[in-house]
Amino acid sequence: MIHIFFSLLLAWTPGTGAQQDTLMPFMAQLDPENNVNLKWGFSDVQDTITFQLTVKTTGWVGFGLSPNGGMAGADIVIGGVGQDGNYFKDYHATGNSFPLVDEKQSYTLLSLTEADGQTTMTFWRSIQSCDQEDIHITDSPVKLIYAYGKTDGIGYHSRTRGTKEVNLLKFMPRSSPRDGNYLDFVMDNFIVPAEHTYYNCKVMKMPKLNGKHHMYRVEPVIKNLDLVHHMLLYSCPLSVVQINEQQCYTGGPWADCFKVVAVWAVGGLAFELPENAGIPIGGQDYDEFYRLEIHYNNLAQETGRRDSSGMRLYYTDQLRQHDVGIIDAGLMVSSWGYAIPPTASAFRSYGLCNTSHFSDILPDPVPDLSVISILLHTHLAGRKVRVGLFRNGTQIDFLAVDENYNFEMQGFINLATIKTIKPGDEIVVECTYNTATREGITQLGLATTDEMCLAFIIYYPAISVDHCWSQPNMHAYTAMMGKTDYQGIVEMLKTKAWDQVSIAVHEATMKKVPQIGVISNEHNNYTLYEGNILNMMATPSVSCRSDLTDLGLKS
Repeated sequence: MIHIFFSLLLAWTPGTGAQQDTLMPFMAQLDPENNVNLKWGFSDVQDTITFQLTVKTTGWVGFGLSPNGGMAGADIVIGGVGQDGNYFKDYHATGNSFPLVDEKQSYTLLSLTEADGQTTMTFWRSIQSCDQEDIHITDSPVKLIYAYGKTDGIGYHSRTRGTKEVNLLKFMPRSSPRDGNYLDFVMDNFIVPAEHTYYNCKVMKMPKLNGKHHMYRVEPVIKNLDLVHHMLLYSCPLSVVQINEQQCYTGGPWADCFKVVAVWAVGGLAFELPENAGIPIGGQDYDEFYRLEIHYNNLAQETGRRDSSGMRLYYTDQLRQHDVGIIDAGLMVSSWGYAIPPTASAFRSYGLCNTSHFSDILPDPVPDLSVISILLHTHLAGRKVRVGLFRNGTQIDFLAVDENYNFEMQGFINLATIKTIKPGDEIVVECTYNTATREGITQLGLATTDEMCLAFIIYYPAISVDHCWSQPNMHAYTAMMGKTDYQGIVEMLKTKAWDQVSIAVHEATMKKVPQIGVISNEHNNYTLYEGNILNMMATPSVSCRSDLTDLGLKS
């Protein structure tokens, strides 16, 4: 019996680089123990891609492509060498349960061997399959998933499973600098309160570095997977001169530490920058103190749990070409009075970032910004996130799209090609929520049962802009609804009898209301402006090219 198949593995190791095999020149180690290795090659002309999976087991092996690193929507193959010969089939998963055999078997087995305690499975498929139960392979990174068993009785995989993001069509292995130095920013045996939601902040002094360095890799150090929801590392302004630890968002000078340096969310892997880019740390012109924020999600409200989670930052004195920055864009978390209705199968919220106002807080001209990666973030109700790029009022591209957003699988989306944000461009972050099983309204906030709608944009060259948020003008909304204060609006929304018509009207109204935008940086410089949410285009669909019959590759 095939039971629950794939799930999250946090550990990540760099690919081992290109090999000399002319048919399958690319190779990546998928697990930290070096038990699972993948080789592959592809032909644009024939529209085919060939894989060779080698696993240290004499049991069954599984490999797949996933929209978000989890089971739901995954495109899977399972094979092995059994007592009665080889077995191999193409499957798809509809959830965290029994995978279903595809009606159309789109993967073709080339060879399956078992020797020296390991199984090697070689197979091919079309790059863009015509099978609706398969996942198209594009020039964007894809989540690869794997699992294997000790025997040929296909069943629950326990810990022998994992995931890794790889760009199959534009694979560029990265080499680590020779020094391999790192800094750990972690909690120190912190006693997690017996509360559903708790944000702990710890301000630490960074060891002195002689001159400017570049941080190039961030690894999560997770001691309690069931407690740690997300982590942020901020640099502090020069006004912060001592260490401290306290509950976040309770005031004090440490509240000014808001320049994002690193971010991790549940389900995320290690993050590594391209070889031409690094986040600047150390030196005379850079901050000395850093604030680690960890969101603890103690659902069982257990007492006495201790945690020492945090982040490991790898750095080098071999300076890279570009300084990297992070802009946090989207819907302002403190949008008081904003409500997502219950019983909604799909409710969309929006956040606006108008880059034409960057110059309001910057002394120098704003350069073109090259976007290399994005992390999308919502809470439990999030189902889809899209980040649209607009120029002169017209959408020209998507910076990121996740039509299968999974709260448990949040990680950076490494862009297949660098995308450029020009001065004056507008960025719209759209989040789609499902509250079909909720009885009351959902508000924006810090708890996982509240909601967020954010995109952390990784780009270069770095500029002094940290946050670019917006919220609907609730004064205007209050007047439209005939109320005199926010509390009246909240009570109205709480007691409203919601149906699909009223949900659609509320969504349209919140989108139509003018947005109040705020842009800020670590120096407490900020600007306010008014704007409007622009209409997004439909998500581009990927069409299959052929089923290879016309190319003479099938008999």
